[in-house]
Order: sequence, then C-alpha cells, then structure tokens
Amino acid sequence: KPILLQGHERSITQIKYNREGDLLFTVAKDPIVNVWYSVNGERLGTYMGHTGAVWCVDADWDTKHVLTGSADNSCRLWDCETGKQLALLKTNSAVRTCGFDFGGNIIMFSTDKQMGYQCFVSFFDLRDPSQIDNNEPYMKIPCNDSKITSAVWGPLGECIIAGHEGGELNQYSAKSGEVLVNVKEHSRQINDIQLSRDMTMFVTASKDNTAKLFDSATLEHQKTFRTERPVNSAA
Repeated sequence: KPILLQGHERSITQIKYNREGDLLFTVAKDPIVNVWYSVNGERLGTYMGHTGAVWCVDADWDTKHVLTGSADNSCRLWDCETGKQLALLKTNSAVRTCGFDFGGNIIMFSTDKQMGYQCFVSFFDLRDPSQIDNNEPYMKIPCNDSKITSAVWGPLGECIIAGHEGGELNQYSAKSGEVLVNVKEHSRQINDIQLSRDMTMFVTASKDNTAKLFDSATLEHQKTFRTERPVNSAA
C-alpha cells in the first residue's frame, strides 16, 4: 500500500531516489531538505542550512554526497550520511537545476534569469578544492535566450541536456560549453526532464500539455504523449 510522507510545510518541488533506490530525497518551497527510507517511509534526517525555497536535489552514484539548489541564491553540497554541509556556492540568482555527473566528480547547476542577472550553467570539479573555495567554476555557459527550467546530465557525463522556458531543448558540451544539438519540439516551458535507466532516452514534461520521448544522443523526437493539462513531471 502507498506510504504517505509528511515532512514539508510547502508544496514539493522535486523528489529523487538514489541509485539503489533505498533512499528518497525530497525538497519543497520551504528551506527543508529531507531524506527518507523508501521501504518504510521513515525519515532519516534533514539537511539544514538553506534559507529559501529549494528547487532541486541530486545524489551522486554511490550516495556519498547530496547536492541542492535554492532560491536563497546558493547551491550546497552535503555529506549524505552525516548531514554536514561540505560546500556553499553562492550565486547571483536562484538555482533552478543541479546534478552530479556519472562519476560524481563534476557538478553542474543552472541559475535563473532574474534581478538583471542572466541565466548561467556553471560546472565545478569537486577534485579541485580551489574551484569550490574561490567559487570559481571551470566553465560557465550563458543562456541568452530563454532561461533553463530543467536539466540533466547526458550519457557518460559528456554533455548536459537542458530544457528551456520557451520549449527549446539544448545539448551543451561539458568540456567546451558549446551547444551540440538544439531542437524545439515543445511550444511552452519544459518543466521536467528524466532519463531512462540506460540513459539512451529521456522524457520531457511541458506546459504545452504533452510529455515527449527523445533520443539522448541526437535529441531526435521519438513519441508524444498528449494530456488535457500541463505536465509537471514525467519519468
């Protein structure tokens, strides 16, 4: 039977399982980041530190670290087991998406276009402490057109796949930052992107009342699922 988890005061923004599926991370429009046992719904703990709504959460491959991005203009790295904050990366605007690459060494996050600041995707290598200490990403990609509303790492950590406010999908190289592929299959904002287990395909959820299936490597459109209302999430 379903288990009801109650640990947030405001609406949920994202939920994420770790790779094994034994832990569930939840974030909401309150500053609380929760982690639960997925098997029985027991709350294991809370990552305390954010002062605004938390938009995104991710756990790395071996569930050592947790990454969160918030409207308090920060992206934070946590020790999964102890809940200790390992890094605080300050930004000029809200952090909308975040994620670890496949190896767990490189993190990316995107910021909102707000308060006169433009949307950026930042890449940090966690193996280089100076990048974290000086808040100096090894690469920062500006998004001049419409802001990024969802983003995931592509296969093998070679690129990221980003969905935009205007419905565009971009594939950015994680090495050079250039746009490798650009398609526009949605007419409105892309709310969510989730990869298949083997990373060969991904599904998008959009405000244009559709969810669509794409090829991860080419961004070729495979299938459309139509609904009556805007789609918040698809997996």
